[in-house]
Amino acid sequence: MNDKNYQKILKMSFASVYPHYITKAEKKGRTTQEVNQIIHWLTGYDEKTLQQHLDNKTNFEDFFTQATINPKASKITGVICGYRVEDIEVPLMQQIRYLDKLIDELAKGKAMEKILRE
Repeated sequence: MNDKNYQKILKMSFASVYPHYITKAEKKGRTTQEVNQIIHWLTGYDEKTLQQHLDNKTNFEDFFTQATINPKASKITGVICGYRVEDIEVPLMQQIRYLDKLIDELAKGKAMEKILRE
């Protein structure tokens, strides 16, 4: 990914992408609660903190920089957006793609305990 695209993603507000995560999940019969559960698991945010980030239109860079990434996140593997997540060298971009991958797994009907690497 070139630097210009990377910078664009980092400055994008998490709140602008969040509804797309919900839509993707709901189209496949999953729920907003499940999307939020994934976000809580990955970032360590509780419902209140997540809502604050949404209300404040926090950008992706700050959203993930302020998060406490789950230590099990390194178990997330596979391809998303043409990139193998375990091979992404920029930690912030890898964390963003982790979330993309988890939402993708949810939409594909994977069991929540498998998504959360339990």
